[in-house]
Amino acid sequence: MSRMHRLRSFAAVGCLLVSGCRPERVATPGADVEAARTLHATFVSASSATGDTAAASTGTGWGTLKGRFVFAGSPAAAKPLVADKDTEVCSKGGMKLLDRSLLVDPSTKGLANVVVFARKVTRVKDGPSSTPVVFDQKQCEFLAPVFAARVGQPIDVKNSDPIGHNTNIAGSDFNQLIPAGGGTTYVPKAETGMPTMVTCNVHPWMKAYMVFRKDGYVAVSAADGSFTIPDLPAGELLEFQVWHERSTGPNGALGLDKPDLKWTPKGRFQLTIQPDELKDVGTLEVPASAIGT
Repeated sequence: MSRMHRLRSFAAVGCLLVSGCRPERVATPGADVEAARTLHATFVSASSATGDTAAASTGTGWGTLKGRFVFAGSPAAAKPLVADKDTEVCSKGGMKLLDRSLLVDPSTKGLANVVVFARKVTRVKDGPSSTPVVFDQKQCEFLAPVFAARVGQPIDVKNSDPIGHNTNIAGSDFNQLIPAGGGTTYVPKAETGMPTMVTCNVHPWMKAYMVFRKDGYVAVSAADGSFTIPDLPAGELLEFQVWHERSTGPNGALGLDKPDLKWTPKGRFQLTIQPDELKDVGTLEVPASAIGT
């Protein structure tokens, strides 16, 4: 038998043993189960050795994260803003507008307007809600100094003043004049890596921040410093980003000394939540050195 005939015979036998020689639209290699298991074990071992934070496998179920930020110091008195336009509305009754970049509750020391969000997740429980969230402005200030919404969720941008305001969201195509007593709808199309500034070109002292996330896993601390993020994917390592307007960290990243959470100077910490667990990270003290004065 010639060499060519022998090669054709071996190929025919191999075809019958492996696939039955059925026609395929796209050629696919056969699976080597043992090789796949070895490769997987090698990947997991290498990931552990190098500190790779990517989850080797996807977890199941959902859990909730909560905590509270407190300011460990005595904040200086808030400075008045120069509101020298439309004073019959902006300074009505002699009211003075104050800088709101550092809001600390006098009784609890709770630090408001700290943003916490998951940097990356493998699963999301629900899609964005169709119910609008309200972003209002009154007496020449945005009522929410720091505002969070989900990508694809409608935002009802309102103006409760008897004068017009311009709402300009940096990094977006939204820059509109909102007439007195009027409103419009904005639907964010892309997420922000960090909170982005919102200004009013008509009244330049007006300022706020917005943060948009595709998965919706974001929270802004309340007046008492508390925050909650529900329905997070459980059973896998998650990394969170923490931001505050006055933080001395890069781009507002809030770095804390919390080695148990692997907290970094970039304002990130890591943890795993178990299914149906309410994970409470407790009281997180923010030293005065972490907040610019």
